Amino acid sequence: PDVIIEAQFDDNDAEHGQDHLQDVLTDDIKKLSLDTGEKGKAAGVTGVHRTKQDDGPKVNDPRLLPDEFLQRTAKVVYILEKKHSRAATGFIKLLADRNSELFKRCAMFSPVDHRVPRVYVPLADCPPDFVTKPEAYSQMLFICRIVDWKEDSNFASGQLCKSLGQAGEIEPESEGILTEYGVDFSDFSPEVLECLPQNLPWAISPGELAKRRDLR
Repeated sequence: PDVIIEAQFDDNDAEHGQDHLQDVLTDDIKKLSLDTGEKGKAAGVTGVHRTKQDDGPKVNDPRLLPDEFLQRTAKVVYILEKKHSRAATGFIKLLADRNSELFKRCAMFSPVDHRVPRVYVPLADCPPDFVTKPEAYSQMLFICRIVDWKEDSNFASGQLCKSLGQAGEIEPESEGILTEYGVDFSDFSPEVLECLPQNLPWAISPGELAKRRDLR
């Protein structure tokens, strides 16, 4: 039952009928059994199963195989730089087990991006009436920042940063995306604003305009 038999036949074989095909399969099984038994005795083991042969070359030393037949493997040895902002947009809800000690201290944050794990957040970070009226916040977007993720826990730990607003609206959704990707969208500082022309309305001079490509 662990042996795969592949039979190849053409129209000429079909003319001989089912009996001929059965003979071909029987011969293949006998040959396969003999090969398996001989290899098992040579290796000093029993119960060796042989499956369909690979198309690649048979080389005992993997280092002698061509590159196209090798699957490279590796492992992470060090995190050089953390690129993710550890911030995520999502929703908060109460924990399912109301009798647990964790229910009295934490809520569950579910990120919109499913690549980010779910996060335990302190109830102190949630709105004051969240425990009594959780349904009022079921469609409210929040920003959460992951601060820790222990190896023995299925969920990370984090802190709620702010409430964005109702899901589906342009402003909250846009702010959530910018925060997740670490884009600074705060107001420009006075030093930056001083570099701009102070006499408004301001227009480009004809000489400057002649040196520019007009993309208006």
